[in-house]
Amino acid sequence: MTNSRSGFTVGVTFALAVIAGIVAIGLGSVTVAVPEILQTLFKSAESAVNDTIILNIRLPRVLLAMVIGANIAVSGAILQAVMGNPLADPGLTGVTSGAAVCVLAIMLAMPEYTQFIPLAAFIGGMFAATAVYALAWRRSGMSPITIILAGVAVNALCGGVVGYLSIMYSDRLPSAVQWMNGSLAAKGNATLAMVLPYSIIGWILSFFAIRKANVIRMGDQVAMNLGENVNRIRIMLSILAVFLAAVSVAAIGMIGFVGLIVPHMARFLVGSNYKFLLPMSMALGALVLLLADTGGRTLFAPMDIPAGILMAVIGGPYFLYLMRRSVL
Repeated sequence: MTNSRSGFTVGVTFALAVIAGIVAIGLGSVTVAVPEILQTLFKSAESAVNDTIILNIRLPRVLLAMVIGANIAVSGAILQAVMGNPLADPGLTGVTSGAAVCVLAIMLAMPEYTQFIPLAAFIGGMFAATAVYALAWRRSGMSPITIILAGVAVNALCGGVVGYLSIMYSDRLPSAVQWMNGSLAAKGNATLAMVLPYSIIGWILSFFAIRKANVIRMGDQVAMNLGENVNRIRIMLSILAVFLAAVSVAAIGMIGFVGLIVPHMARFLVGSNYKFLLPMSMALGALVLLLADTGGRTLFAPMDIPAGILMAVIGGPYFLYLMRRSVL
């Protein structure tokens, strides 16, 4: 695929994500037409009702879904380069569950320290990623099957800790249930303001890391022949991937399979060059999670189904499809 065609595809996907976001703002118990949305956003018309619905409720949620989706998709794309296999994903490799354990420990056991949730998520994610590397590493490298098995082990361990915390602090559990299922319900400007600066930093660093990601995906021997320190690249990219995943977990909880599905879709559309794969993953991640969240709050109204549940329903069969194609 030519560079111009790949660039055009990325641009179209970003445009589709913006259009989907505008449409999503208008959907809900009170339908708002697109012209009214645009008038409210650009302040060309005054309406107290529309200001409340659009600016204070739906716009923050839509933007948050797009930001989190982009974070997780970019994290997954980077992890796939680092680990050299198409099944690396923040959820499957234990990063998400490791971050979730630390966040849940603060939410349930130490709620007075909620300001440290982003840092706790990062520490938990790094610990889980390190454990997966240690368990999966062989002299011949890391194969997809060893990474998945190591991820299963780490996820099981983290799941046990989550279960223990849930029993020990069952009286405080209702406040964390939506977070545990990856819900964007009741998330507003405060959550968006918390996650956006970290996300922008992560995106900027990701674009600076494009060259390193392209080098490492070609294999260790090629990277060493080019004079690169393979282990240092892996560590740097892993920290960046965990950072983006941890920010997302701290904001809305555990969202699975976005980091697995989206990079595959992006790779099919624009190829494996991270110059295009990374921005494509960002755009598609924003679009996919936005559609999941919008579908969860509109298709099953008046219930608000968490986006994490819908992504699990979609991602599970897709993972089986990859296994069927002998990716493992």
